[in-house]
Amino acid sequence: MKIYHNPRCQISRKTLKLILDKGFNPKIILYMKNKLGKVELENLVRKLKISPINLFRKNEKLFKVLNISKMKDDKLIKIMVENPKLIQRPIVEIEDKAIICRPPEKINCIL
Repeated sequence: MKIYHNPRCQISRKTLKLILDKGFNPKIILYMKNKLGKVELENLVRKLKISPINLFRKNEKLFKVLNISKMKDDKLIKIMVENPKLIQRPIVEIEDKAIICRPPEKINCIL
């Protein structure tokens, strides 16, 4: 199990606590410090079963400034690689499945 985690995010912290309280010991990926690569993001999108545009935090100012809503998938992935703060969080990955845990209780859908 992996959690793509931002410790500054309250929802991410709550999700991690729920995971730990259930006795799991996830690998914590601090994606803001260690940027994800293109292949990693493509794999996450595939496991999430969403299009790349749905992995964006659309309320971020940068999202609006870049005007990315009509870009192609490969360009969207590149933007997320370069700007990890635009990636939804937290994401929990278990084997071939992943889920964006908003709200944190969504973790129960994958456990």
